[in-house]
Amino acid sequence: MMLVKLKNSNSEVYASSLAKMVDCTYSHVVKVLMDMEKAGLVDFKKQGRLKIIALTKKGADVAERIDFIKSTL
Repeated sequence: MMLVKLKNSNSEVYASSLAKMVDCTYSHVVKVLMDMEKAGLVDFKKQGRLKIIALTKKGADVAERIDFIKSTL
């Protein structure tokens, strides 16, 4: 669901804001995001001291498919 939240977000998303969106701990979100980065689903863009999370093309495709399946059910 993190990918879907990132896809549907209208503003810049940070790990702490994503944790609130998906109701998980910050440390769990960071761990999952690191795995997603290794899989090529997300990128981190550094803006000062903050890291903005952005979907890659592959991540956007996966998020779109998850969102479609969720809406179909």
